[in-house]
Amino acid sequence: MSLLIREATEADLDDVLTLYLQSGLDSHVLEPEQARAVFRRFAQYPSYRLFVACMAPAGPVVGSYALLIMHNLAHCGTPSAIAEDVVVASDHQGKGIGRQLMAHAVQQARDAGCYKLALSSNAKRQSAHAFYESLGFQRHGISFVIET
Repeated sequence: MSLLIREATEADLDDVLTLYLQSGLDSHVLEPEQARAVFRRFAQYPSYRLFVACMAPAGPVVGSYALLIMHNLAHCGTPSAIAEDVVVASDHQGKGIGRQLMAHAVQQARDAGCYKLALSSNAKRQSAHAFYESLGFQRHGISFVIET
């Protein structure tokens, strides 16, 4: 299986939204025009990108993740990275696509000189936790959220 991981374009958004719904990442997704507006805001961040995994060379989108590279005042100014919204099409899970997506994210973070790549996962998603641990991610600290 040949997989291409590339930066997403607006043309990919419908496929990405479908992945979010299919995977249960979101129970409701943005309308296409709303998604395009949010995607355009990504460009306002210095280092916020959406990546897609496609069956190469021009096949369907089968996975996606977003990556934010943040500059820090702490850690002697060394940046850090956050991966968000990691998803693989349910009919393509178990084929190594998630591993390739995460390897891509790690390499992007390394290339940017980040001291860490972090991600969060819902406490209920035990299989996802096992997957991330199999890639070398370690449980670190405690995450807190507040609904706003």
